[in-house]
Amino acid sequence: MARFYYGGQAVIEGVMMRGKTSFAVAMRKADQSIYVYEEPLPERLRSKFFRLPFVRGVLLLWETLVLGSRIMTLSANVASEEPGTESDNQATTKTEQAPVNEDPTKMSGSMTLSLVISMTIAVAIFFVGPLVVTNLLGHWIGTGWLSLILEGVLRLALLIGYLLLIGRVPDIQRVFGYHGAEHKAINAMEHGEPLDVGHVRTATRVHTRCGTGFLLIVAVLSILVFALVVTPSLPIKLLSRIVLVPVVASIAYELMRLGAANYRLRLVRWLLAPGLALQSLTTREPDDAMIECSIAALQRVLENDQKAEAEAQEPAPLVTA
Repeated sequence: MARFYYGGQAVIEGVMMRGKTSFAVAMRKADQSIYVYEEPLPERLRSKFFRLPFVRGVLLLWETLVLGSRIMTLSANVASEEPGTESDNQATTKTEQAPVNEDPTKMSGSMTLSLVISMTIAVAIFFVGPLVVTNLLGHWIGTGWLSLILEGVLRLALLIGYLLLIGRVPDIQRVFGYHGAEHKAINAMEHGEPLDVGHVRTATRVHTRCGTGFLLIVAVLSILVFALVVTPSLPIKLLSRIVLVPVVASIAYELMRLGAANYRLRLVRWLLAPGLALQSLTTREPDDAMIECSIAALQRVLENDQKAEAEAQEPAPLVTA
């Protein structure tokens, strides 16, 4: 059986972890207690189709965007709540679980519209924008490999510039701290370390399957994929930059998984080094409170997966006439 890769995402004052059967998000409330919210994943996300190579990357990306949008809204609401009179300054943990039939990939109409607008802006800036610039410079650089490489360099520069810019915002810096806590917890688990603050704190805050490294692979890989569109027509090129985004994403995801599985090889470590270095822009060294949230979320999905495996191994009850 293929190894299952646990993953997560930093949210506002918290960490979300995704397991085999559920996801859980642990958030630090204003009264310093930890609020844990969990939902089961729908069956279709555990289907064989969802695990097919070059399909799973696009589906997982969409699921992450949808689920991430919902959890970001939830975490913002929890973080903005006023401290209660009964739990002030108490490091307690409260858990809320969604109904089993609730689909975590469903969003309200306003959230869906917001996600579509955000994705449209992202594609316009990072994929269409560099093409328009290189097209304006076509008289000097032509339309060959030099143009493609310049387009890729501009895309990479926009990515790094964006990360540098948002990293200066104090609230985002805290999110990046939770991002580091998420990485540390998963690294500790994957290395067989106990999930406590002391052991998780000593783990590295970079990870081979980080979304930041994925974005770097996308930026580099897009140069090769877009090179397949050999046409001088600007409208067709613009359309290709939009249509081929899922193709680039699916290939990039498989390369990221392949690299993570073979990180022991020196050549793979060299190839992944730029992506790991880029994580210094999106992670910060977390404090113990952040680490506690990452542990709480990861432990919850691990417990749910262990429970599901135990139930699956239970023998069926005997039926007597």
